[in-house]
Amino acid sequence: MKTHAQAVVIGGGLIGCSILYHLAKLGWTDVVLLERDELTSGSTWHAAAGIHGLHDNNNVTRIQHYTMNLYKELEQETGQGCGVFQPGSLYLAQTEAREHQLRLQEAKARFYGLNFHELSREQAMELHPLAQFDDIRCIMYEPDGGNVDPSGVTHAYAAGARKMGATIERFCPVLGTDPQPDGSWIVRTAKGDIHTQWMVNAAGLWGREVAAMAGLTLPLQPTEHQYFVTDAIDEVAALGRRLPSIADRDGEYYFRQEGNGLLIGAYEKDMRFWAEEGTPLDFAHDLFPDDLDRIMDNVMRATERVPVAATAGVKRVINGPMIWSPDANALWGPVPELRNYFVCGGIIPGFSQSGGLGLLAAQWMIEGEPQYDMFAWDLARFDDWADKAFTKARVQDQYTHRFAIHFPNEEREAGRPARMRPAYAMQKEMGAVFGLNSGWEHPLWFADQPGTIDTNSYTRQNWWEPVGREVRMLREAVGVIDISNFANYVVKGAGAQDWLDRLVANRVPSEIGRSCLTPLIGIRGGIAGDFTITKTADDTYMMVGSGMAERYHQRYFDMVGRPEGTTLDRATNRIAGFNVAGPKAREMLQRLTNADLSNDAFRFMRSATIEVAGVTCLAIRVSFTGDLGWELHCDEGDQIRLYTALLQAARDLGGGPAGGRALGSLRIEKGYGSWGREYSPEYWPQEVGLERLIKLDKDFLNKEAYLRVKDNAPREVLSVFAVEAAHEADASGGEPIFLPDGRPVGRVTSGAYGYSVGQSLAIGFADPALAGPGEAVEIFILGKPHRARRLTSPPFDPEGARLRS
Repeated sequence: MKTHAQAVVIGGGLIGCSILYHLAKLGWTDVVLLERDELTSGSTWHAAAGIHGLHDNNNVTRIQHYTMNLYKELEQETGQGCGVFQPGSLYLAQTEAREHQLRLQEAKARFYGLNFHELSREQAMELHPLAQFDDIRCIMYEPDGGNVDPSGVTHAYAAGARKMGATIERFCPVLGTDPQPDGSWIVRTAKGDIHTQWMVNAAGLWGREVAAMAGLTLPLQPTEHQYFVTDAIDEVAALGRRLPSIADRDGEYYFRQEGNGLLIGAYEKDMRFWAEEGTPLDFAHDLFPDDLDRIMDNVMRATERVPVAATAGVKRVINGPMIWSPDANALWGPVPELRNYFVCGGIIPGFSQSGGLGLLAAQWMIEGEPQYDMFAWDLARFDDWADKAFTKARVQDQYTHRFAIHFPNEEREAGRPARMRPAYAMQKEMGAVFGLNSGWEHPLWFADQPGTIDTNSYTRQNWWEPVGREVRMLREAVGVIDISNFANYVVKGAGAQDWLDRLVANRVPSEIGRSCLTPLIGIRGGIAGDFTITKTADDTYMMVGSGMAERYHQRYFDMVGRPEGTTLDRATNRIAGFNVAGPKAREMLQRLTNADLSNDAFRFMRSATIEVAGVTCLAIRVSFTGDLGWELHCDEGDQIRLYTALLQAARDLGGGPAGGRALGSLRIEKGYGSWGREYSPEYWPQEVGLERLIKLDKDFLNKEAYLRVKDNAPREVLSVFAVEAAHEADASGGEPIFLPDGRPVGRVTSGAYGYSVGQSLAIGFADPALAGPGEAVEIFILGKPHRARRLTSPPFDPEGARLRS
């Protein structure tokens, strides 16, 4: 067996073989895959193996489309059949909300040049004459939908990888993974040790066990999942062609042809966990006892859709394990706390995503960054707060609601609360409705009655009017917004300024009391992050960034060596914060402090440590609302005391608390981008308006990458759009933008109603050659075209006079 390799992939299932194949395809041929049993052991071999191209996340749509096209290429390249059947897929909507979802996907498909279109009932019955569609509101058809052979696809990846020089060792269980001082790994097996540059955990059902060898705990939990195949059905055989699959997600089942019978599967409410304390090492090509009674409610609905299934016998039942992450997305990416350790696990629709997962994983290891922003899959979205209890609760919720619509702005309650600030109970009594932000319970809006919960749909919901009141209150008087979900870092030491200057693209302030806004540049020259950095004392800086990206950004911080004696403290857990903003913000705060807050004494982007209502705060004159305001950061233990004083002073002036949804509307009115939506490594600084913050007279992380793209003409430009006739709903993100003649021009990244400017607004990217300032466009909200125009400037205070007043 080899003793050295560029990468060792642990796990010979679908995903492990795809990663191996793509590593070799991108040029790393000195790679090894280790499988403890036979290829396809675990979850791969018994999968239903459906394939589809569209997803609610635009980048996942891209990689699923790549995967579907790859299978036929694999067959030609390797000679190994993948068992590709593409008779098409029918997607059914029984409800208005599902119809909105399907029509939005149809618009996205047109944007990406994919074939996904509406059919009449008559057309659907021509394709599937054994089904009835009388109760269906809308039917969409994906001609490329279908299924593949699980074993065939896995062996095709393996054959392609071997052909390019990769090595596969079967029946070779891993006994240990030992990190080395230079960032490499020694993988220990019964056949010998392998010294490797990269360790890849693609162990599927055993991903938790492999992770534990490196001291990691992954938020993953297996469940049982059942489907069955019927005996041959005469009516199916008589057709002489393959039937399209049926996705009736309102009915909570899936249906496709298998031989001359039918395959029926379901995600039942009465689900079962498996292997809660660890996956048995002797489990391989095994199944659980049949338990069809659990899915009978779903099956009855399926047989109502295709009546011939009701009298068919059951040929075989598959009840096998699947392993889930807390949000049912892949747990994917390099582990921030380790060097050169890549995880890829918790993949549910694996046969739709395997190719894209493998390609982007190989890009990340070889090139340093994937071509698409895949934060929705990045394992860094979870941290220690995603413990076993949280994971189990969320997996149960995800499984039992697998086919439920994930509405814009929806917040699931399972597993919560996970992390709470001291003010949580106080806010709850005030009527706060909370969202989950990096584990923290964060106020989204304040209802009139405590205990109120969100309603959810694509249209405006019960929070729309209350959020409007919060926005208008802040714009007319003053609002207090809890920003304790922001990430806080304290950098100390004689080398603090030098280290920060080598990390970020803007020039770090050298004077105490000064602040700067700065981008962090990614490997490909895009925006990897944005921060506010404040010098608070000699050799001490406070850095504030995106809370959900706290663990993600650790990877970039570790790319720049810190001078001896310089420390970086992730201080989010011990620091709480509030944004006090609005035209009366100065008057309000001045009642609580002896510090001089006049514009001459405390200008925009300045800071000072001051006493507010007897609480020591770092006050930074900056506001994500676009209005006059200060951020106040204090010790978490002082949060309630400070919050109580701020709210009382605000109410005396006609103000009060505002939540995260109000902040979203306020920042969109001002045209401010947000990391993870408008800012990501995919976008160049000149495309999002941040190039002015980059100082080329100094070195910074990935400067050479930025220099390679800085003179490129923007592919797309971040813009604000005013949407006309949006009476039922507002954009939320992901909606495609077209010209009136049907040409695709861009896509929405954020949307909200601009309550203080009286307009439905969207922020998004548009091709400047097709949609110039003032150009009329159509934004597809609820899957329907809504006339909009690209604004020449943000609708609220475009000159920034309020911010600097």
